[in-house]
Amino acid sequence: MVEVVTIGEPMVLFVADAVGSLETIEHFTKFLAGAEVNVSIGLTRLDHKVCYITKLGHDPFGKYIYNFLSEEHIDTSYVRWDEVNPTGFQIKEKTLSGDPEVVSFRRGSAASCLTKKDLASLDWSGVKHLHVTGIPLALSPDFREAVFSLVALAKIKGIRVTFDPNLRPKLWKSQAVMVRVINELAIQCDIVLPGIGEGAVLTGHDDPEKIADFYLEKGVKAVSVKLGEKGAFVKTQSESYLVPGFKVDQVVDTVGAGDAFAVGLISGLLEGLTLRDSVLRGNAIGSLQVMTPGDNDGLPDRETLAHYLQARG
Repeated sequence: MVEVVTIGEPMVLFVADAVGSLETIEHFTKFLAGAEVNVSIGLTRLDHKVCYITKLGHDPFGKYIYNFLSEEHIDTSYVRWDEVNPTGFQIKEKTLSGDPEVVSFRRGSAASCLTKKDLASLDWSGVKHLHVTGIPLALSPDFREAVFSLVALAKIKGIRVTFDPNLRPKLWKSQAVMVRVINELAIQCDIVLPGIGEGAVLTGHDDPEKIADFYLEKGVKAVSVKLGEKGAFVKTQSESYLVPGFKVDQVVDTVGAGDAFAVGLISGLLEGLTLRDSVLRGNAIGSLQVMTPGDNDGLPDRETLAHYLQARG
């Protein structure tokens, strides 16, 4: 039975095989990308049942993604097919340090055509958690409406909702619109997971506690501000604390680290861990992910995670 529902746009990702600008690279390796699909993959590897809602183009990329989801044991009951619009894809450079350049080809994609009607038959039986991000909000008015309605339904049913802003400024008409819409959805969720930079954009504050207060004052139950290698600052209506990060020997690629953090937090809460211990697990999985080149290939299974945590004390 499904425990977690996610919704978003998966894309085929081509990662450069060599360091250099994208226009000069001749060879790439194919992966699967997408913030919400990363979370779905991570949770299923930890033995949680996940349903992923999306729409794919009826093309080779769409078929590749569908097969990948199936192989990762993600419930594809609500994957819809589009006979007209294509599946989106990305290309990403390889870097030795810092954030790589990522170029997306997603305008008019099949996923952007997902509507509220595509959610009509969703079975909420057994669902304990909904995870959403800010990315679908930027893809189209229809997709935005679908996400807002999904969160509203979850709240009515008493289902916990986590929200990762996952800011993508290039997808928005303006920063002002992005901030307004993202915050409008954020305050309807139970737990908000901004990065420190995202929090500054969304709240006007660069202090983790002030970022948390911005959302807590509007009714959010908990905020975890991601601080990179420093860990995460957590604040609820009754307490606040810093959860330390994990030292990484070599950062290969930072993309997907925030999604990995969400995997740890959500899985911990589903398993009855405290919020503090769930955030610690999030930090651990985030550190594993940044040591790999793809967006989700560092997400561990349960045995790998246990060994990693044991080795790190």
